[in-house]
Amino acid sequence: MSGGPLAGIRIIDLTSVVVGPICSRILADQGADVIKVEAPGGGDLLRTLAQGARNPGMSGKFIQFNRNKRSLCLDIKHPDGHAALLKLIATADVFVSNIRPNALDRAGLGWEALRQVNPRLVHCSILAFGRGGPYFNRPAYDPIIQSLSGVAGTFHRASGEPRFVPMVMTDHITGLIAAQCIGFALFRRERTGIGEAIEVPMFENMASFVMSEHLGAATFDPPAGPIGDARLLSPDYRPVPTEDGYITVGPNTNAQAFAFFDAIGRPELKTDPRFRDATSRTANAAAYLEIRAGAMRQRKTAEWLAILGERDVPAAAYNSLDDLLEDPHLKATGFFAPEDHPSEGHIRRTAIPNRFSGGMRENNLPAPRLGEGSRAILAEAGYDDPAIEALLAAGVIATAAPAEDPA
Repeated sequence: MSGGPLAGIRIIDLTSVVVGPICSRILADQGADVIKVEAPGGGDLLRTLAQGARNPGMSGKFIQFNRNKRSLCLDIKHPDGHAALLKLIATADVFVSNIRPNALDRAGLGWEALRQVNPRLVHCSILAFGRGGPYFNRPAYDPIIQSLSGVAGTFHRASGEPRFVPMVMTDHITGLIAAQCIGFALFRRERTGIGEAIEVPMFENMASFVMSEHLGAATFDPPAGPIGDARLLSPDYRPVPTEDGYITVGPNTNAQAFAFFDAIGRPELKTDPRFRDATSRTANAAAYLEIRAGAMRQRKTAEWLAILGERDVPAAAYNSLDDLLEDPHLKATGFFAPEDHPSEGHIRRTAIPNRFSGGMRENNLPAPRLGEGSRAILAEAGYDDPAIEALLAAGVIATAAPAEDPA
C-alpha cells in the first residue's frame, strides 16, 4: 500500500483541532492508513476555526495538520453509524481520540468496550488532565494548559508579565508524545500480541516539560537554591540587536565561549572568574548575557555570522515568520513543498522533516475534504453500494462533492 515504517497499520482517528491531528499526522506521514472520522455538519472544527481559506471547510491550518489522511464523515451517535465505526475498529490497529473520557465511555468507545471488539487494539486517549485529580474530565485547550503548567509563568519571571507562547505549543508537544506512546505500544504488541490502553494527559506532560527544565535546585529537599534556571529566565535570553537587525549567539562550552571572547575583542574574559567555566558562566548568566548583547550591537548581522562562523561559535540570524519562507537552508532541503491540491489549487505545505533509510511513505495524500473517503472506506469494511446509499439517504454518512477545477 505504501512505504514507511508504519505501512500496513490502520488508525481510526477521532481527534480534532490540533493536539490529536498532529499525533495522527505523524503516524500518517510514516505510512499508516489514518481514517479521520468526522461528524456531519462541518467535521473537524479546525476546518473553519483558523483564518485563511479558499473554500469553506479547508483552512490552511487544517491542510497542514491533516495530510496523508482519509476523511469518513459519519454520525457515530446514530445506531447505524456507531455500528459502522465498530466494524472499522475491528479491522484497526490503533484508535486515538481527544474526546473527554466520560463522553468517550458514554459513546461506547472506551477501552473496556473496544477491547471486546478488538483485543489487539491500541487505544490512545489524549486527555486534558490525568485521572485521580480534581481537574479530571474538565475541558481545556492549549492556553488553559500553558497557564496551568507554568509556561506562562516562565514569561512572567523573564519579563514581568505572564504570556502564552504564540503557538499552540502544548498541543504540539502532547500530540508528539501521544504518537511516541502509540509507537511504544505497537512495539510491545509485536511481542505479546495484545493491545492496551494509553492515556496521555496534556497538563501532566507539560508540567513535566517545564519542571524538568526549571525544578533545578528545588530538586533537592531542602532546596539547594531558588527554583528556575536563571539563565533561561533572564530578560536578556532572547535574540539581541545588531547594527542592522538581530542575532542569536549560544556559546556554551569552554571552547565556544573562549572563541566568542576572542571574536568580540575581549580575550581577558577567558580568565575572568565569572566566565572561566560553564558553572561560573551559569552562575553569572545575567552578566554573560549582557556582554553578548553589548558586543553584538557593534557590527551588522552578516559580519557577526561570518566572524563567529569562522570560529565555530553557535550563532544564527533572527528569522521572522516571513523570513522563514525564504530561509536558504529550508529552501535547499525542500521544506516548503509545493503541492497541487485537487480542490484548493497550488499550495505550499511543510515537508516531512524526518527520514528513515528503510523507506518512506510513497503515496502521499492531500488533506481530505470532509467525507471525501466515506464511500471507499465503507466499501473496504464490507458495505455494498445499496447499503452505502441507504446510509447516505439516512444522513448517517456524508460525502464530499466532486472537486472542482481550482483554476
